[in-house]
Amino acid sequence: MEELAAEAEVSTALIYYHFGDRAGLMRRTLEFISGRAERYTEPSASVDRGPRAALEQMLLLELQEVPAVVENSIAWGELRATAVFESELREQIRDSTYEWNAYAAELIGRAQEAGTVDGEVSAADAAERLTTLVEGLSERWLSGSLSLERARALLRGALAAELGPPERPDPAATAGG
Repeated sequence: MEELAAEAEVSTALIYYHFGDRAGLMRRTLEFISGRAERYTEPSASVDRGPRAALEQMLLLELQEVPAVVENSIAWGELRATAVFESELREQIRDSTYEWNAYAAELIGRAQEAGTVDGEVSAADAAERLTTLVEGLSERWLSGSLSLERARALLRGALAAELGPPERPDPAATAGG
């Protein structure tokens, strides 16, 4: 808390006033990065790309060289690692992860209804594997053991492996050309 106060050039008392304690600071940080991630991963509304393309776009937007994304990815990794040792964070991390997985599974289910994802795919299982992969790829990219381009290529390959080839053309693939 002292380091944060020094970095922010405010008193430690002010940090405690706003966040209560270290756990409160961590909770608020998770709320902030989760909200910001929802905004920058929201699939583009300008083009109806279909649910499969929306899923791919959402996941790929987690791997981009943009300050907000890099900050979020670093903070998420730190929070997840901290939750291993601080049980008060586990529930919030679990809930946030559940929401992300559920949204990805919903997109996969909608893509199955649209015929662009194999109907035999377990949406919940595929969503969990894909979001877990994004976290791992992000950590490897940010730690310098994987290039951003390679991370994105691996994610695209995993999407194809998990979801199968589109059974019907995705609307985005046939629109305008």
